[in-house]
This record gives sequence, structure tokens and C-alpha cells, in this order.
Amino acid sequence: MAYELAIIFVRGLGLGAIYSLIALSFNVVYMSSGILNFAQGNILVLAGLLAALLSPPEVSVSLWLVLMLVVGCMLTLAVAAQGAMTLAPLRSSTEQHSWLVSTMAVSVIIGASILIVQGPFAVTAPYPFPGVRILGVRTPFAYLAVTALLVLCFVALQLFLRRTRTGVAISALAQDLELARATGLRVRLLQVVSFGISGAILGVTGFVAAPVISIAPDSGISYILSGFIAAVIGGMGNLYGALVGGPIVGVMAMSSAYLFGGEFQNLVLLTLLVAVLMVRPQGLFGRMSTRHV
Repeated sequence: MAYELAIIFVRGLGLGAIYSLIALSFNVVYMSSGILNFAQGNILVLAGLLAALLSPPEVSVSLWLVLMLVVGCMLTLAVAAQGAMTLAPLRSSTEQHSWLVSTMAVSVIIGASILIVQGPFAVTAPYPFPGVRILGVRTPFAYLAVTALLVLCFVALQLFLRRTRTGVAISALAQDLELARATGLRVRLLQVVSFGISGAILGVTGFVAAPVISIAPDSGISYILSGFIAAVIGGMGNLYGALVGGPIVGVMAMSSAYLFGGEFQNLVLLTLLVAVLMVRPQGLFGRMSTRHV
């Protein structure tokens, strides 16, 4: 029993780190525009597929790092372009809801492209690092790497949003979009930058976590759902909430898979989401919003 608990805890935290990174990417876009990019699950899977396609069977550490940067840059540009197209028809990001259709359409297009490239079966990506033992559990190194990546991304985002002019401007959008526009900030450009940052997070995460994620045409929906639940439980737009929400969802996902089977995993997570929102509609770290009429 102790061994099973160790597996649930260790791998649940590793899986939760992936969900936290998806939630961070959600929050960066949401803070600047109020948009939820529902293509992010398949963007993550696309990064994993690129890792599998670009990496040779015996990849060295140096080549792996170079390819990680390449994939990260590719998806930064791609998601920034997606953001520009998503934002183009909007007078204000909260006035219309065409972004729901456009982001879902991008998700479908990416999923179909993955199906065309690799077929209906999952693929695996080579990895230069051997597994390690944690609490007596043989653990893929990718879980450690993605946990370290979560800490790095969280700290980098905090410094960026507080110490740089662009980051402070994006934070201003999160506080009052209309006031930021009235003061002369280049709102649309800042929102596209936010999409690009989101793409960088997803690209590097998908590449680093490629050996432990499901790289299949239909797996994006699972990651977008879990990442979204982590973001909502933590509090939409709150980086600390994403940091905490991911491990909660990851451990719950592993526990439900062990106790009830994988087919009940989403049901348990959605039940957890409903329970949290009934007690704290704004999430664990979110703040209640007020509207002045």
C-alpha cells in the first residue's frame, strides 16, 4: 500500500506540474484579454510530437537542449500568430465571443494535422536522461524536469510582470482593460505578446514532458480540461493559484485512476471543480470581482 501511495504522490505531483504550466499559459492570455485559448491542449501535444519527430533515437543532452529551444521558439511565433488572428475581429476582447469559435477551430485543425502526420496511434519521444528513484518509486526524469520548469516559469513570469515595462503594462490590462487603452497602451500588441508567452510555455513544456504525455490526435482535450480545471480551482488570472491548482488536480487524477480506473478520471476532476466552486466561486486564490454601475 505504501508503494502505491508513493506512486500516486510522486507521479501525481509530476503530472500536476504539467497541468500547472498549462494553467499558467491560460492565465497569461486571460490576464491580458479575457480570452481562454482552448487550443492549448493540442498545442502541448504538438510540441510533444515535434520532440518525437525532430529527436534522433539516441539524442544527446546538448542536441536535446537545442531542439527544446527551437520548438519553444516555433510555438511562440505560431501561437502569437494565432493570437493576432483571434483578436483581429474583436473591437474589445470581452465584447464578442468569436474567440470561442476561433480557438476551438485551431484546436481541431491541430488535432487533424497530428492525425494526418502520425496516424491514430500514440508515439513516444526519445529522452537523454535516465529515470530516477524517488521514495522508492522508479520515476521518469521528465517529471523532475517539468517540475523544475514550472518553478522556472513561475519565477520568470513574476519577475517579468513586476520588473519590466511590458510586463507591468500587461498587468495593467488585467486590472482595467479600458483604462489601459485610454492611457495609450498598445493593447492589441501586448495581447499578442501574451499569446506568444503562452506559446513559449506550452512549447517547452510539451517538449520536456514528451516522454510522459500522450502524443495522440485525441489527447489534447484531456490536457486542456485538466489545465483549465487547475486554473479555475486556483483562481483564473492568479499565478499562485495555477502553481497550487496543478498539483491538486494531478494527485486527484492519479488517485482516481488508481481507485476507480482511468475512465472515471475526468468525472472525479469535474466533481472536484464543482465542489471548489460551490465553496469559493472565485477559486482558492482568486478575488471576488466587483462591478460598478
